[in-house]
Amino acid sequence: MSNDDYKEVDTSTSDNSETKDDNNSNDTNKRGYEKFCVICRRSESQVKGRMIDLPNNITVCDDCMQRTFDQLNNYPLPNDYLNGFGMNMFTPNNENQTKKGKVKKKEEKKKDFPEIDLAHLPAPHEIKAKLDDYVIGQDYAKKVMSVAVYNHYKRVATDTQKEIEIEKSNMLMIGPTGSGKTYLVKTLARILQVPLAITDATSLTEAGYIGDDIESVLSKLLMAADNDVEKAEKGIVFIDEIDKIAKKKEVRSRDVSGESVQQGLLKLLEGSEVEVPVGATSKNAMVPLVTMDTSNILFICGGAFPDLEEIIKNRLTKSASIGFNADLKDKYDEDTNILSKVTTEDLREYGMIPEFLGRLPIVYSLQKLNEEAYIKILKEPKNAILAQYQKLLALDEVELKFSDDALEAIAKKAIKKETGARALRSIIEEFMLDIMFEIPKDSNIGTVTITKDYIENKGAPLITMRGQDLLEAKM
Repeated sequence: MSNDDYKEVDTSTSDNSETKDDNNSNDTNKRGYEKFCVICRRSESQVKGRMIDLPNNITVCDDCMQRTFDQLNNYPLPNDYLNGFGMNMFTPNNENQTKKGKVKKKEEKKKDFPEIDLAHLPAPHEIKAKLDDYVIGQDYAKKVMSVAVYNHYKRVATDTQKEIEIEKSNMLMIGPTGSGKTYLVKTLARILQVPLAITDATSLTEAGYIGDDIESVLSKLLMAADNDVEKAEKGIVFIDEIDKIAKKKEVRSRDVSGESVQQGLLKLLEGSEVEVPVGATSKNAMVPLVTMDTSNILFICGGAFPDLEEIIKNRLTKSASIGFNADLKDKYDEDTNILSKVTTEDLREYGMIPEFLGRLPIVYSLQKLNEEAYIKILKEPKNAILAQYQKLLALDEVELKFSDDALEAIAKKAIKKETGARALRSIIEEFMLDIMFEIPKDSNIGTVTITKDYIENKGAPLITMRGQDLLEAKM
C-alpha cells in the first residue's frame, strides 16, 4: 500500500483511540498512520468494526464488505464476471446448481484394466474365435496375431526374464487399405482388456523439428491407461502408416521424417526406459515427464506399402528371366495375394532400415478383399453395417430387407472404389439417404426391400404397407 492510503494521526491525543480496542490502538500508535476503507473512506478510528486487508494493498471495512456480499446475493452476476476477480460464485440461475449451492460434479468413469493373469489369459484358438466374430476373412493374419499376443502376455505374466530372456513379439502388418488392419488391433485390445494407443507415423519427426516427437506414441498410451504408468507398460501400441517413414531416395535435404524416425523408434521397440511427456506430444519445460519402461509394451506396425507389389514381382521374375525355365513378366500380375510372398529384402529395398526390421520379427500380410468377403462383411459380423440400418428403421417399426442380388451389386461397387471395406459405408449411405428421409413421413409403411435395380439406379425399393399388398415406391 502507498503512503496515500494512510492518514496521519496525532499519537499524543487519545480521544478517538478510546473507541478502539487496545490491540488495534497499540498497532496504530506503532505505525503512526491508520488504515482507511477504499469504499467509504473512513479511517480505523471512525469504523466500529475491524478493517479487512485484501490483495494488492486494498483495505475494506467490515460494514462495506458485508454490504458488498448482500448486493451479490440480491443481484447475481454472471459466473464469468466473478471468476475474473478470482471468485468462483454460483448463482441461482445456474441449472446445475443444487439446493446446497454446489454444482454436482460429473463422475469420471475410469477404464478397468484387470491384471494380466496366466490362468485367465485366453488361448490362441480362443482369441481367434473372438476375432472371427468381428472380422471377416484374414484367417492367416488372425492366427499369427493370436499366437504372437498369447506368447507376449505369457512372457509378461510369468516374468521369466531372469531364467531365459524371451524377446518381444513385435509385429509388422502389411495389407492394402481397407483390409482391416486397424480394426483387427482394436478388436484384439478389447478382447485382452489392455490399454491401446493408435497413432499415425506420418506426423512423427526427428527430435527438434516441427511435428510429434517419437515419445508421443507412448504419451497416447499413457492417456489410454488413465495416466497409470504400470498399466500403460503392459499395453499395445499400433503405429499405422508405417510405410510413410521409409527411407527417402535421392533426397538432398535432411530426411527428418523418414530414416531418422526409424532410428528413433529403435529404442522403443526393443525395450528401454524413456521419459514421456504427460498430456503433450513434445517435451518442453512446462510439461511434466514420467519414466516408462517399454520392455513389456507390444508394438504392432501396419502399412499399405504401395508399390511393394512391383518389388516382389521383380524379385520373383529375376531368378529365371532367360531360357526355357524363364518366368513371364506378367505371370504375377493377376495374383491378388502377392503381398504374402514379401520378404525382409523386399522391405529393405522399399526403404525400411535393417535395424528397424530386426525389431519386428513377425511379418505377415493381409489379403485383398474379394466380392464374397464384401458380402460377408455386410451381413455376418456382430456389428454388421446392414444390422445397424435395420436397427435404425426398427425404431420406426419398419423392417428393412436386402435381396441377394442387391448385396452382390453393393460388393461390385465397393471393388471398383478400391478403398477396401470403408467403401461399403459410403455406398450404403448414398442409397439409404432417400429411404431414411421418406420413411418417417408415412406411419403405414411396414417393410422396405432393397433390390439390385435400386442399387444400380434403375428402379426403386419395394415397400409393403401394413396390411396391404406390395407396392412399388416412387422416390
